[in-house]
Order: sequence, then structure tokens, then C-alpha cells
Amino acid sequence: MSNTVTTVLGPVDAADLGVVAVHEALLSVVPGAQYAFDIEIDRADVFDTLRAQLHEFKAAGGGTVVDRTGMFHGRDVRLLENLSRATGVHIVASTGMGPEENLGGYFLTPQTNPPTPWPAERFAELFAAEVTEGMVVPRVERRGGAGLIVTDATESGATPTDESLLRGAARAAATTGVALSFGAPADPAAALEIALAEGVPASRVIVAGLDRADAAGTALAVAERGAYVALDHVGWDAASGHLDDDARAGLVAELIAAGHLDRILLSSSSTGAAFGHAPAPATLTTVLTDFVPRLRARGITDEQIERILVANPQAVLAGQEN
Repeated sequence: MSNTVTTVLGPVDAADLGVVAVHEALLSVVPGAQYAFDIEIDRADVFDTLRAQLHEFKAAGGGTVVDRTGMFHGRDVRLLENLSRATGVHIVASTGMGPEENLGGYFLTPQTNPPTPWPAERFAELFAAEVTEGMVVPRVERRGGAGLIVTDATESGATPTDESLLRGAARAAATTGVALSFGAPADPAAALEIALAEGVPASRVIVAGLDRADAAGTALAVAERGAYVALDHVGWDAASGHLDDDARAGLVAELIAAGHLDRILLSSSSTGAAFGHAPAPATLTTVLTDFVPRLRARGITDEQIERILVANPQAVLAGQEN
């Protein structure tokens, strides 16, 4: 166990992270969109936009943003470093990839027909190197290490490639000591068992997207297994396929009543700058400005809210028991 968390500017004492947004995307680019004829990514404009959003997050009480984009969905390590320096907000970057539909052909074995996925061990080696040796800046160098390993599965059901990714990500988390965050597939509880079978402790696993309408029913079982329940679409409504904020607050209250206060995480899956897809309906500040008052109205105390927003993410990111 560690008392530090790897940010883009180096290790930070977990106690200094403050309020943590555990699932956000600062720059989000659909793989390949950067090459589209009708999309122009002005890096200076992106920087100004994201800097303003991070200042708003800090003014609202935020301390740390976890950028959960992984390797190929817009992650720009130098941009994240400069944003952290300019705003004083800690930024934790991530390695990993998925689901299968977002992978290029390189990550399948083309010599077979049909192509088969990389074995889990190759994904594990790739992700672990980005934690221990530094994240790759294409064709140039490695920068600072990733502080989180992420993957997502196809929502309608995990493919063999998705399972290989999950097993590889879990192995990398087990060997490096950083946390694993995976998006809830059709059966989140079964996916959690796959990850745990690879040796990563449940206390270092975040199951993301458990406020999706068809996944919320498994939140209690995930918490009982010892993993973290990420209700990470705060500000999204039922039309998006997620719980609305009233139902989401009710799920928080249900988890607390069941004794799982120490396993709840909140975030908004916001997109600070989006290219190739529509921006998210929430922002970095939505949890703090809109959802926290809703929790208080349900009788959830400030102490409990601080546990959810501060102590819980600090513990999982640092690999501590909570």
C-alpha cells in the first residue's frame, strides 16, 4: 500500500488530492477523428477552454481530476502537464483501452482468420510499462507514469477481445499496484470476478458506469464484493440510458443504508473538449454545484459527502484499505 498517487506532475500525497472527480475526459477524441477533413483541433484553443473549466472546478471546491481517456481517446500528456501547472489542479492520467470497437487492427493478430485478440499478457505488459516506465508520447518519448489503468467492454456483452483487455488490465493493476477502472458491461458482477481472478484486490477495483439504468441493480453486489461503485454520470438523464439525478441520489442513499459508504464514488463523465462526438451533458462542476445539494436534501450528511468525494477516491487511487 502507498500514501502517494501518481499525477502527471509526479507523485502526490493522497491526503493532498482534495475532492476528486474520478471519471472525466479533458480532451476526448474519437480514435481517428483527428484525421477527419472537417475536424480541426486547435491546441491553443483547447488549452484555454480546459484551463477555464479547471479553474471553475477548483473554485467550486475541486482538487483533482482523473482523466479516464486511456491511451488512444485524446490523451495528450504534455497538455495535461501544462494544464495542471497553470491551474494548480492535480491531474491523474490513465493507460488502457477498449472496448473492441475502439481498437485498431494492430491489437488483433492479423495472421489468423478471423483475427484473434492479443493475449491478455501482451495487454498487461503494455499497460504496466505505461505505469512503471512512463506514458508514451507517440514517436518521441515516455513522460510520467499513468496513475490508473482503464478498460471498457461492449455494453451488449463482452467480446473475446474485451475479456482479453480486462484480464490484461487486471494483471497490470495487480503487478503495479495502481487501481483498475473498467466500464460496466452487460454483467458487471461477472466481469468483476474475471478481474479479481487475475489477482487484483477488490479494494483497487472501480466498476464504472453503475448508474446506467440496466446496470444499477448490480451496484449493491459490487460493493458487497469489496469493489468501488462508480456512479459516474451525474447530470445525465434517463434519456441517455442512465438514472436521472433523483434516482442516482436514491441509489447513493441505498448504498449508505446498506453499510457501503466507503465504496461509493461520484463523477460526471464530462468532456471538456470533444471531437468526433457530442459533448457530455454535464461538466466538471456538476457533482459539486448540483448533485451535492441534492444529497443533502436526502439527509446525507456533509461528513458522508466528504467521505465519498475525498476519502474514497484517495484510498482507491493510493491502493489503501478504506
